[in-house]
Amino acid sequence: MARLPILLAVSCLGTGAALLLGRAMLQARPALTPATPSSNLERVQRWDPDPGRRREAALLLHGSGDGNRQARRALLRGQGWGPDPLAAVVLKLDALDAQALDRPVQAEGLWRSLLRRFPASPASADALYALGRSEPPLRRQLLERWPAHPAALAGAVEAGPDPALRLKGAVHLARWGARWPGAEALLREACASAGSSASGSSRVAAPDPAQRGVLAGGLAELGDGRAALACLTPAGATTPDTSALGPAERLALARSLLKGEDAQARQGEALLVEVVRRAPSSPQAEEAVRLLAQQEGKPAVAALAALPPSWRDRAPVQARLALESGDGRQVADVLQRWPDDPASWDLQWELARRLLLAGRWQDAEQVLTRLDADRLSPALAARQRFWLGYVQQQLGQDEQATATWRELRLHHPGGYYGWRAAVQLGEGDLALDSGSGDPKHGDAWEPLASGDPELDRLWRLGQSTEAWEAWRHQRGSQPPRASRELLVEGRLRQGVGDDWTGLGQLEQAALRLPPDQCALLPQLERSLHPHRFLDAFGPVARAQGLPLPLLLGVAKQESRFTPTVHSGAGAVGLLQLMPDTAAELAGGKLSEAELEAPERNAALGGRYLRRLLDQWKGNPLPAVASYNAGPGAVQEWVNPQLTTAPELWVEAIPFPETRLYVKKVLGNAWSYQEGRPPAC
Repeated sequence: MARLPILLAVSCLGTGAALLLGRAMLQARPALTPATPSSNLERVQRWDPDPGRRREAALLLHGSGDGNRQARRALLRGQGWGPDPLAAVVLKLDALDAQALDRPVQAEGLWRSLLRRFPASPASADALYALGRSEPPLRRQLLERWPAHPAALAGAVEAGPDPALRLKGAVHLARWGARWPGAEALLREACASAGSSASGSSRVAAPDPAQRGVLAGGLAELGDGRAALACLTPAGATTPDTSALGPAERLALARSLLKGEDAQARQGEALLVEVVRRAPSSPQAEEAVRLLAQQEGKPAVAALAALPPSWRDRAPVQARLALESGDGRQVADVLQRWPDDPASWDLQWELARRLLLAGRWQDAEQVLTRLDADRLSPALAARQRFWLGYVQQQLGQDEQATATWRELRLHHPGGYYGWRAAVQLGEGDLALDSGSGDPKHGDAWEPLASGDPELDRLWRLGQSTEAWEAWRHQRGSQPPRASRELLVEGRLRQGVGDDWTGLGQLEQAALRLPPDQCALLPQLERSLHPHRFLDAFGPVARAQGLPLPLLLGVAKQESRFTPTVHSGAGAVGLLQLMPDTAAELAGGKLSEAELEAPERNAALGGRYLRRLLDQWKGNPLPAVASYNAGPGAVQEWVNPQLTTAPELWVEAIPFPETRLYVKKVLGNAWSYQEGRPPAC
């Protein structure tokens, strides 16, 4: 009997140790992700002892399942338990499935349970939206509590039918989501109602001056400066009243006007000056100064001189003045005072480009070495390293040139400059035959790594829509600025099918990425080169004898893989075909729907690209330039440099848009073909 307490103690300790060991083993298992095989997920969902892990498997299977709503609902049965935020996601998905199966009573019960149990979850915005169809106060609560949530934006589009409610919806969209589907039409209608309300012909109430300012800001964000100015012009007046515009709206309007004709551009420049004068300490003031410094012509320089003194002694202004003067001492002073400012980087490149085209190699070397490449963003460092190696080669410093280009290939193997460095080193070239140089990697799932555990978990469980909605609510109407924010939002937008905006943000992230964050580069490079519409592009590549990476490179630059996008000039679809060109290639006129169809557009675009490559005897530089500017224009640029110094030939293209286009398309194609990750 004396040994009994000892035996009991040992037994308890052993049991406790076994439990702890078992828990540690359970926690050490690999996390479930969209990359986990379905068979593994099914096994976990049925038999795993951890209920939380079973729920995660159910959510992943639900997201990857086919269109059988009933089978997908069965996966979520009994998974809405506990206070974990994932329970809110389960209730939302179950309610949406019930709605799709035409079971309104079940759906309503689920929505109300979600709203009652998780009022602070972003998923509750969807409950307010759904229940608000029959209970208008809930729609008002939705717009107030979750203003930037997609459910609120959808509710704002549907506001009404009372004209005052429609106006409220339009103002909400202008402030929180002007690009939301359906918003543009409502914004235009609200602006137009200012002159028609007296006759009662408008379905939207007439906005007051403050509301007109918000509406105009929304139209400006959409890029329609003319419509924004019209919205700011009261009935019977001849000039717009911009007094009600805030700094953000004023900056957005200026941006849109700068893209117009000379008269509108001058209006935009004047608005930029107003932003600085009215809100000198705002972030919009700094952006306005940078924009103003980038405008061409003497009026822009005069506008810079009109800025307050405290703003004239800033890097963007001084860099522009140094570029205008060409004074070497002034340039050196700017680069020395502001080595980490983007305006200094632009100044250095513009001067270096002029010297390179003039063949002044020693002067170009001096300019290129004034800023350390390690202080630039990786994309700009690649450009600097390539041209420094080029200059070193011209000066007979072959060993230094080889070392510079190899360093470039290590840190930035993809892109245009990675390609040209590989060619210079004899380490590869673009493959231009069908089946050669196919992309090296696919669109494998990767962690989001946003720094927000809940956001990262939603992404890991394949709930990209929920992750995007949570992020949008957190950000409100504030656009991402830092490179990490741009990377996260760009990937989230890609996750919900918005490549148009997502890829644009990822491009910005690459340009702004600080050198000390180069660990983000591999993920950024993979996100920048997704594999889209392979079922459309693959057969075209084989039929036309084209490399798939080149087709992907053109589509990424032309449309960012968005089939329905239309350019201002009228080009349509993935490969941005002009209707007349498409009709010639197809042997007859095509409808808009036919041009937007990925397979049809890819087939015609591939045929046109093949024709251009044949015309230029397989040289991708003039062929791709012709795709953008037309063969006639490119023919006028042809000279011996195209063969003897192709990189300089590209830099001498007189159209800046085409010059950038050639680098982007062929850089995309090389990145798809090469597939090598950059290194810090």
